[in-house]
Amino acid sequence: MAYLREFGAYVPPCVVDNAGLATRLGVTPEWILDVSGIEERRIAGADESVADMGVAAANDCLTRAGLSADRLGMIVVASGTHERCFPGPACTIAARLGLKQTPAVDIPMASAGALFGMSLASRLAAIYGHILVVASEKMSAIALREPLDRNVAILFGDGAGACLLSEDSGPVRVVDSVLHTDGNFAGDLRLSHDGWLEMNGRSVIMQASRKIPAGINEILERNRVLASDVEIFLMHQANQNLIDKMARTLNVPTQKFFSNIARYGNTSSASMLIAASEWWSRNQPAPGADICFAGFGAGFHWGALLGAWV
Repeated sequence: MAYLREFGAYVPPCVVDNAGLATRLGVTPEWILDVSGIEERRIAGADESVADMGVAAANDCLTRAGLSADRLGMIVVASGTHERCFPGPACTIAARLGLKQTPAVDIPMASAGALFGMSLASRLAAIYGHILVVASEKMSAIALREPLDRNVAILFGDGAGACLLSEDSGPVRVVDSVLHTDGNFAGDLRLSHDGWLEMNGRSVIMQASRKIPAGINEILERNRVLASDVEIFLMHQANQNLIDKMARTLNVPTQKFFSNIARYGNTSSASMLIAASEWWSRNQPAPGADICFAGFGAGFHWGALLGAWV
């Protein structure tokens, strides 16, 4: 058994609103908002790395939990935008937390990485005790690369999130999780070594629209939970229109899907944890309340995790 103990987040101080992008892209701020639901996004500084942001989110999470880093049994880090091929950011983040022997594992997975990390950590907590899951992305280095592609540039922002899972205690018990992969669509959303993002937007939206609710329904049906009874859905913040569509597909009010994409844009694997951190700090559901996490990303990888407030 594993518990979600705490969340944390970090977003860079630099804010770029739609007006700041619209002129460069030859569009209007209203068009950007209409197609994405995004009003502004955070952009990391030139000298701010994936690991820098990950450390900040990790420290925020550990501080909120009242747990020192030396008590961690493992660190799992998800990122699809690390500055080098290897080693990944996990070892750097662990070192900067003062750890010298703690295993640090990289999940080089965009958008769905945090969900996969949480699921794996929930199964490994019985062995490693406290596991810190971090997701950190510097999407601006890709999305704002010249020449700009307006369909890419408007979507993404930078940031990091973190989640602490523990074997022994926490406000939310992990009930179950499901993970899936379909590599037949790997070419529809990919980032090559030369740094250019290739995206078949129609395919991504179509597959996400099918696979996210399928994953959520699978986990709910398996555990005999109705979508209408879930307290909150915390999913990857890809596009506000997609989030709204998920609510309609599951026949639940849109308010049940927490959204902060308007302020941060799509921060890839970090987005779900940043959203969870914001929601977590403001809410205290009643015992027994269900919470559902969901993610979808390049690969395509997708899944869902169900928790119950204790």
